[in-house]
Amino acid sequence: MKKNVAVIYGGPSSERQISILSGRHVASVIDREKYDVYEILFNTDNWQMVEWDGDKMNVLGIVDKGDFSCNGIRFDVACIMIHGIPGENGLLQGYFEMMGIPVTTCSSFVCTIAFNKYSCKRLLLDTGVKMADDVFLRRGQSYAAGEIVRKLGLPLFVKPSDGGSSFGVTKVKDVSQIPEAIDYAFSESDTVLIEKAVKGRELTQAVYMDAGEAVALPITEIVTSNEYFDYDAKYNGNSEEICPAPISEEMAAEITRCTKSIYSHLGATGLIRIDYIAAEDGVYFLEINATPGMTRMSLVPKMVRVSGRNMTDFFTALIDNALRK
Repeated sequence: MKKNVAVIYGGPSSERQISILSGRHVASVIDREKYDVYEILFNTDNWQMVEWDGDKMNVLGIVDKGDFSCNGIRFDVACIMIHGIPGENGLLQGYFEMMGIPVTTCSSFVCTIAFNKYSCKRLLLDTGVKMADDVFLRRGQSYAAGEIVRKLGLPLFVKPSDGGSSFGVTKVKDVSQIPEAIDYAFSESDTVLIEKAVKGRELTQAVYMDAGEAVALPITEIVTSNEYFDYDAKYNGNSEEICPAPISEEMAAEITRCTKSIYSHLGATGLIRIDYIAAEDGVYFLEINATPGMTRMSLVPKMVRVSGRNMTDFFTALIDNALRK
């Protein structure tokens, strides 16, 4: 008997539209011979089961949050494609854990830690992975821009401590820019992380669990003429994503070692993508994407193709792994 897979996308964050594109793409590649697939649009006031006719969306029913069912259909596994809150910060995972419904992401704890950049860096201190010096601010907390620059130097990055797709991020080159950059970051989050800018090549690698084994996908290098890999570079084609990355075997081995070490240290069990900067003095950890983009142009689907897998088999592995948890 086929399992009912709910692909959940949307959400209230700034990443809603990207999430919808990710979710629709994922729903289109899941193996319909093995699973019955249902698309769930997550709205603030309701969760709708939908289908699409081209760009026209039809609402088939409203999900009963009491038992996560719709039109008499009980869902066996949740494929969470919500970027940002609540699909990436552990809230939605916690709901499904209470309902006893497996998810294709990591656990609520891992997602909560991974989503908060400051907390994640603190947890990873024991791994020995290099990380940029930082300053943490909570909304309402006083700060001195000059002190921040004395500690971190210039340039530096000001970013929401939790968030994605580079919303709220500013590269600061002058101390006078700091107050505006901090205000911008606070527009996306109640906490802000200010980091020393590490100069180097931007690299990223995804890892997931398949039949009890952590599998690392090919490393990708991101090259952009923009100041950094911002929203425009990510989604408007203003970047080149080279997979596999043209790096030495030694560097590739070191990054994969870091990736698997971080994955194990977190206790991760689902798909995550980890971003790095390869600087002259080593590889620096940047951040973790707990529900990485899955649009046709996103990084992970490209890694999957280069690895020799196809997206259908890849999601079969993710779903089967979730069902085994």
